[in-house]
Amino acid sequence: MAHPKRKISKSRRDKRRTHYKAEAPTLTTCKTTGAVHLPHRAYTVDGNVYFNGKILIENTAAV
Repeated sequence: MAHPKRKISKSRRDKRRTHYKAEAPTLTTCKTTGAVHLPHRAYTVDGNVYFNGKILIENTAAV
């Protein structure tokens, strides 16, 4: 098993960890429905499932 020969200092360890950040997801707005959603993902509006501005699954529940 790998074993360090020398102790890695806190500053060196923290310099390496500076790149691991939480980023806010990129969101897009649909031109058809105006809904905000993740790009390249299906999303629902009023029970209908949309993808790329087109309806995939229509809500057939009777009101």
